[in-house]
Amino acid sequence: MAIANNKVLIADDEPDILEFVCYNLEKEGFEVTTASNGLEALQKAKEIIPDLILLDIMMPEMDGVLVCKELRELRKFDNTIIAFLTARSEDYSQIAGLEVGGDDYITKPIRPRVLVSKVQALLRRAGSRTNDSNADDQVIRVADLMIDKEQVIVQKVGSDQKILLAKKEFELLCLLVSKPGKVFSREEIFKTIWGTDVIVGNRTIDVHIRKIREKIGNNYIKTTKGIGYKFEENTTS
Repeated sequence: MAIANNKVLIADDEPDILEFVCYNLEKEGFEVTTASNGLEALQKAKEIIPDLILLDIMMPEMDGVLVCKELRELRKFDNTIIAFLTARSEDYSQIAGLEVGGDDYITKPIRPRVLVSKVQALLRRAGSRTNDSNADDQVIRVADLMIDKEQVIVQKVGSDQKILLAKKEFELLCLLVSKPGKVFSREEIFKTIWGTDVIVGNRTIDVHIRKIREKIGNNYIKTTKGIGYKFEENTTS
């Protein structure tokens, strides 16, 4: 069953796939809008602000990765889930999507039950994360970082420059800083950030950690080999 007010945008240049995905999601009660190329997807996303967007990786006019990148630069899409539809088996297409702020991917050929289950899982997880964040303090100071959960920005103390992170990058950073010095296992990170009913690639965490380090600096997040990651409160630049 669809959660109330769930709007889904599907972008794919193959009419058969659009029809197939649209039919199966509408049958479950989702409000579905379709686009046949990247530019159309970008325009319709800005018009309807969907709860979830399914983007084909390879599309005319603009590919799915570029569409995702542009949307993630707009703050009004911070809470929009973006998943990729890809026929490729290579890791690089999936990694590219995650690097620009994608939440997950669905591999073609698409099975109806898997499609519906994954869409529902992504939306449930998003709702859970939103509810959890509302109960937490909205501004966190740790080490020399100020983390504003409401505005989804990070700043270094004494600097006016805002550091913008993709949604999952921000959630991952907030998890690590919630208990400085604690080593979070990869399993714990997966469960907390992506949920037990969402399956993502093994390299997903590594990609997100790398992107966070590129943006805030390498000296905050430490790797514990074979276990996971921790936030080091006492850092040296």
